[in-house]
Amino acid sequence: MNELTPEQRRVLRAAAHHLHPLVAIAGKGLAPTVLQEIDRSLTAHELIKVKLQGIEREERTAILDQICTELLCAPVQQIGNILVLWREKPEETKTAAAPKRNPKPRTKKQAAAALERPRRRTTRT
Repeated sequence: MNELTPEQRRVLRAAAHHLHPLVAIAGKGLAPTVLQEIDRSLTAHELIKVKLQGIEREERTAILDQICTELLCAPVQQIGNILVLWREKPEETKTAAAPKRNPKPRTKKQAAAALERPRRRTTRT
């Protein structure tokens, strides 16, 4: 389980304010499929909200601890039935997410404009 400093926690709470819950845990509790979905969501988004429906207060903290230990994520906040979780994205996911642009013009007009455009020359002094 990752530990967060108070400054990191404050920033993450502010970032999570506008988020909607991505995963809901209801009567069946924390099933393996729910854990897989939380893991997928954390991998994709880093910061997520989880909604607990119809679960008693004591069970909520136990579920939060179980999620954090099994998925190696950090608890940011717990307000009522909402949990906020954070886990840093792996490096390979961060670099693979940026698609490369195709500089090739798509239309005749763009091709003509590309030919007319002078190339920039950099001069070093």
